[in-house]
Amino acid sequence: MQWSDLWAAVALYLVLEGILPFLKPDLMKRMMATFANMADSSLRLWGLISMSAGLALLYLVRS
Repeated sequence: MQWSDLWAAVALYLVLEGILPFLKPDLMKRMMATFANMADSSLRLWGLISMSAGLALLYLVRS
């Protein structure tokens, strides 16, 4: 892996993260309020699921 691949991935992450607040800021606010009221264990579980899905997709793409 080259450093340019890492920076490209970071750039793509930032683009994808910015889509929802740009297009639907009201929805983003409601989602953040919902996350603020969730239990820590639920947030950790969803974080684990998200990381696992990302790793699996990265493995499939890179192999």
